[in-house]
Amino acid sequence: MYDEERIKGFLEALRGARGLLLYRGILQDPACRAFTGFLEAVTDRAGPDQLLEAYAELFYILSREAGETGSEPVGDAWQNHLLNLILFDDNAFSQDSAAFPPELLGASLKDAAARDLAALQLLYRIDACKAREVVTDLLTDGQAVEGGLPAWEKLAVSVPHRAPAGNSAATEMKMRLKNAAAWNDCLQDLAGYYRQAGSGIFGKYGAFRWISRSRSLEGIAEPDRVSFRELTGYKSQQQVVLDNTERFLAGLPANNILLYGDRGTGKSSTVKALLNRYQNRGLRLVEVPRSALGDYLLIISQLRRRPQRFILFVDDLSFEESETEYKELKAVLEGGLENRPANVLIYATSNRRHLVKENFLDRRPAIEPDGEIRPGDTVQEKLSLADRFGITVLYTAPDRKLYLDIVREAARLKGLQLEEAVLEQRALQWESRHNGRSCRTARQFVDYLCGEPGVFPGQGDAPEE
Repeated sequence: MYDEERIKGFLEALRGARGLLLYRGILQDPACRAFTGFLEAVTDRAGPDQLLEAYAELFYILSREAGETGSEPVGDAWQNHLLNLILFDDNAFSQDSAAFPPELLGASLKDAAARDLAALQLLYRIDACKAREVVTDLLTDGQAVEGGLPAWEKLAVSVPHRAPAGNSAATEMKMRLKNAAAWNDCLQDLAGYYRQAGSGIFGKYGAFRWISRSRSLEGIAEPDRVSFRELTGYKSQQQVVLDNTERFLAGLPANNILLYGDRGTGKSSTVKALLNRYQNRGLRLVEVPRSALGDYLLIISQLRRRPQRFILFVDDLSFEESETEYKELKAVLEGGLENRPANVLIYATSNRRHLVKENFLDRRPAIEPDGEIRPGDTVQEKLSLADRFGITVLYTAPDRKLYLDIVREAARLKGLQLEEAVLEQRALQWESRHNGRSCRTARQFVDYLCGEPGVFPGQGDAPEE
């Protein structure tokens, strides 16, 4: 028999979900759809078979959604999932809270957000035990599941792992909601969280890639977490990039940067390391392929009103003579009618100082039959792209000393146990047989060593050859 008092709580939660004003987007989430479907099965007095199927569908989706999380779940699998939906929802309240102080938000907007939080708390209170009990009570003896129904209290994989940057603020906000008697009393705290972390995917992720076919940003769940501590050498070059980025984050005038030079010298790693250092201060990194240059104005329009600071990262930037897409980038860097927003910079890497390929035909005299009338104009056109980066930073291939310094430091960070003389000898042999001296070659050599027995303390000696 249905417990009418319990059904009343389920019905109130379902009505609250249907009446959401600002957080309606979470109703499209698969787990949330399955949860409301389960509530409908209960409140519609569905038969045992339908009820069991609704419960099973919800359990199945939650088990897939839980997986390995970046932090310890708060509450059971459903409760933790719902809290994440609230923290990372992109709605009018979260967007405005991220962009403006709470006192500037409209009264009606705050009232609607408070009303939604009260409704969402009703969904949160239907935990795994209540859901399992209502289904178990309704199953007849012939339909009883052997061993009883499992609940979804703990579905996340419990293994040691590194939590994503910025996770502590999200966990703290989730704990505040979990412990609050009334969620609408947490409105100010939630607005403050959005102000600090951002809304939607900008609060959930620190790194993004631009997808041209959908013309949208896609969050990168596991970005390269290289740190400046791992980047040996090139400290003066890195300091130029760091100083400019500090100015950018402080709201001061800052320049676009071109990092150019020899391959494998750590140009891309320098840009990636900025995210590891500054994500908690609002920096976001957006990877934009060279082929998407035509989308730059669209990308900027999606970032303009966001409170975070965005670096558009273009790796390995260069153009052949026949390619004219560089003209799109020139307009974005400087010279277009629409101003580049103050919260967006472009950092690009290249192996070439002059990004557009030149040849001697560009400089042939105009008196030649096929010569251009004003060849100097062609040269200036091709050189002007690199000139529009306010700062250029040169990375040259390391000399023997720097190469060995990089190897030693990389081996130390990995915890390798190898005599220094042996390490240096093998490092020089490696670079002579492979790609020459570079930071990349040094890291590849150390990675190779990590697979050998006897290089870690307590691992035992390597077998004799």
